[in-house]
Amino acid sequence: MMKAKTLQPVRLFAASFAMLCGLSLAACAQTSGEFSPLQLMLFSDTVTFPSDSARLLIQALQVQFDSTRFYDPTYVKIDYPGGDVSLSTGVCADVVVRSFRSLGVDLQVRMHEDMGKNFGRYPKNWGLSKPDKNIDHRRVANQMVFFERMGKGLEVADSGEHDLKSFQPGDIVAWMLPGNLYHIGIVTHIRSPYSDNLVIAHNIGRGAELHDCLFAWEIIGHYRWFGGGGA
Repeated sequence: MMKAKTLQPVRLFAASFAMLCGLSLAACAQTSGEFSPLQLMLFSDTVTFPSDSARLLIQALQVQFDSTRFYDPTYVKIDYPGGDVSLSTGVCADVVVRSFRSLGVDLQVRMHEDMGKNFGRYPKNWGLSKPDKNIDHRRVANQMVFFERMGKGLEVADSGEHDLKSFQPGDIVAWMLPGNLYHIGIVTHIRSPYSDNLVIAHNIGRGAELHDCLFAWEIIGHYRWFGGGGA
């Protein structure tokens, strides 16, 4: 576990990220503002999902909407396998991890095992010399590499040329926020009445929420684990 003095930069990051979140949420609000989590299940029986797994992945988000109220990137020593920080908090990557686990895919285990064999293929942004099962799966850049290595990556269009038809409920999307900060979320089946875009489930500073922000920032990754030929 990290020592107290090494946590200070994390706290500073959290404060900076919280400030950025205000700006980022404002970008969402320019088109739509927020959506009630209750809308997640609205008309779900009449929506055609790309697969049963994609439908279950999205439905599993309801637990997070009900419980995850905060954003906290603090390093925490957790169990392995199946480890998690308190469900009341987390980061954007935790939204993905928790929903995947509901379908029996433990990204903590899958990524730790892959990083143990292929550590050199993963980012070295954090000064680590070996995998860390407590945090690796909770980092967006690592998730992006893992999804690509598993053959789940889809083509990312040039900025401003994205086609909504290329996104499906259950897809995972990664963005680069202002300030070169990574962010990730899950595409839901809800279609925004403001922009016609599919609404995103993510944690960008205030817990698990729904926003019309698919095209609010630069998309740097697009992945389809469920409904795209693998699990």
